[in-house]
Amino acid sequence: MKKEEIVLDAKNISLGRLATIISYYLQGKHRSDYAPYKDAEIFVSLRNLDRVKFTGKKFNQDYFIKHTGYIGHLREIPLKDLWQKDKLKTIRLIVKNMLPKNKLRKKRLLRIKIYETAKGEN
Repeated sequence: MKKEEIVLDAKNISLGRLATIISYYLQGKHRSDYAPYKDAEIFVSLRNLDRVKFTGKKFNQDYFIKHTGYIGHLREIPLKDLWQKDKLKTIRLIVKNMLPKNKLRKKRLLRIKIYETAKGEN
């Protein structure tokens, strides 16, 4: 299997829909030789990540749960704070739950990249 790079434009696409598209491509389901146990080296690059659409009140109300490992240390991180801090980490957290829970998940998540565009490009 050869390496493949897919560039997705995130402009005016809701965050959940974008995550499902990313997970679809990372698994290689768009290829004719798809098998769930095969790891196709597919890289997904995202453009215009700043222009992702948030529907409803999700941007202000959704949060991610993280446990530190200590008793009583369950942390809730709001989507708004995480998105402003690190967009790529937010996308990876969302896509992580959409990929199959197996040995390939960690490798696939590392293949998500942000495609840097020039100032004049759209």
